[in-house]
Amino acid sequence: MEVLLVDDDVTLLSSLRRGLRAEGIGTTEAHDGPTGLELAGNARFDVIVLDVMLPGRNGYQVCADLRARGDDTPILMLTAKDGEWDEAEGLDTGADDWVTKPFSYPVLVARLRALARRHGGRDGHPFAVGDLHIDPGGRRVSLGDRPVTLTAREFDVLEFLARRPGLVLSKGQILDAVWDQAWDGDPNVVEVYVSRLRRALGAAVVETVRGVGYRLADSPTPPTDVT
Repeated sequence: MEVLLVDDDVTLLSSLRRGLRAEGIGTTEAHDGPTGLELAGNARFDVIVLDVMLPGRNGYQVCADLRARGDDTPILMLTAKDGEWDEAEGLDTGADDWVTKPFSYPVLVARLRALARRHGGRDGHPFAVGDLHIDPGGRRVSLGDRPVTLTAREFDVLEFLARRPGLVLSKGQILDAVWDQAWDGDPNVVEVYVSRLRRALGAAVVETVRGVGYRLADSPTPPTDVT
């Protein structure tokens, strides 16, 4: 497992480097946004740990840049900022998880392993539900003949729903399957990702069953207003 650490706190980076390597996790470090972007483009990492307050280009911008160029590496935001708006902004730019400093080191390691495992350790056989086609091995999605670009976490939520078409799944079930037991944040994060999937695929593809949870439509079709 290889992790890219992007943070301008040299002391924290040193501590993370020692701790993660003791767990058998390799690390590469960057101290500013532009360097982090460059390193992410030059090598393949299992997870990127990205601070928000970075010199040169902040974490939100780096995350958005990575997603815009098609990089679906799981991104964990690590920051001293706290509050639901900060978390929402990070998730909206394409981050997959969020940890606020100071943090529990065992929880951080567990989340890194969960992100890497869910990104790379699944059944790789393509499958389809209606006009929705999912290729887990290639991390590709299309609806009809339209390719759809998703972040790693968006893909995981969609795949979990798509393997159970028509079944109503609660927030708790989705959290347990996609975020793993290390997640101790707001369960409403599921709503954020469902909203993002609807923007990407069309509102009718993921249905809400009020007071119960969410389900994928039995036969998803491309929305008529998306080309």
